[in-house]
Amino acid sequence: MDFTFEKKHELLGRTVREFAEQEIAPRTPEIEETHTIPDDLLQQMAELGFFGVPFPTKYGGAGAGETGYCILMQELMKGNPSVACLIGAHTSIGATAIYLDGSERLKQKYLPPLCRGEKIAAFALTEPNAGSDAASIRLAAVREGDSYILDGTKIWITNGADAEIFSVFAVTDKTMGYRGGHTAFVVEKGFPGFSLGTIDEKMGIVGSSTAELVFEGCRVPGENVIGQVGMGFLTAMRTLDHGRHGLGAGCLGGAERVLKTCLEYAKYREQFGVPIAKKQAIQFMIADIITEIEALRSLVYRVAWLADSGRPYRQLGGICKLFGSEVLARAVDKAVQIHGAMGYMRDYPVEQMYRDARITEIFEGASEIQRVVIAMEAFRKLGVRIEP
Repeated sequence: MDFTFEKKHELLGRTVREFAEQEIAPRTPEIEETHTIPDDLLQQMAELGFFGVPFPTKYGGAGAGETGYCILMQELMKGNPSVACLIGAHTSIGATAIYLDGSERLKQKYLPPLCRGEKIAAFALTEPNAGSDAASIRLAAVREGDSYILDGTKIWITNGADAEIFSVFAVTDKTMGYRGGHTAFVVEKGFPGFSLGTIDEKMGIVGSSTAELVFEGCRVPGENVIGQVGMGFLTAMRTLDHGRHGLGAGCLGGAERVLKTCLEYAKYREQFGVPIAKKQAIQFMIADIITEIEALRSLVYRVAWLADSGRPYRQLGGICKLFGSEVLARAVDKAVQIHGAMGYMRDYPVEQMYRDARITEIFEGASEIQRVVIAMEAFRKLGVRIEP
């Protein structure tokens, strides 16, 4: 297969790379200190079109497809993981739920401001008793005239404190369970009965907001149903499947950043009278990081090609997210070891890389869930149905 990028993708990659190096990375100390991404940085990214990269131009997007989106995530992750996380949650799950299953009216209403970066999106699925077990959500949605009344909470919602548009999943029929009883809605921040609860403090990606959403008699117009009533679980799963390769691409960029940091350090750090780059133990760790990066690169852009070609990729998407997050985890672990005590200190970037990387094995489907998805797809091809 020829994975040579088109000219538009080469230009996108160069634009994002330069912006990440010159504008995002230098703001990392500020982001770490304030636990927020500066508004002027978000405005610059909006002007460059970063918020709508994969979506069609008819909705205000860049029309760069999943290949373009993977390039975006790969380069943003090198600049700052919190920034990459905000764009990723906005694009690959928050807005994508509307794009995949929303009516044309919903797409025309919400996608243009989301693609322009005028509004930020979030994906609200997780609840206190529904994390990996997404089928166990309890947020209730009761029909009342032409509206639905939502009551309950969502937790750990990425972009929760920054978003103005939410793709929310609720129970419309308890008796049906997730097979016909869950429905997806577009909820605006200003809807009566909607409010923010706890703003979470996290170990890593501290500039990315994570928040509790509270629904107390929140009235949502019936026309804001995404897809069909009762089919919300399918929308949630389709959306998550759709976004996994983007997270794999982010992990690729993160691992590349780790590698660059390790190479630069090993070149100048001396022990026993020579740079540690000359020590075989260091060389072996560097070689392992490089090998896994190249394997991940091929996987990421193979899945992106499948997605842009309209071919099935559910299993490979799960593999991409699983492998990508674990490649990054192994890379940052080796980076701490290569840097020794310095890798454990807040004064060096490796410590932040280590904290930021850990979440990739958990959010948007933990590694264990990816293994379930991968195995389910393998058995499905043999006619064997396995329940999660």
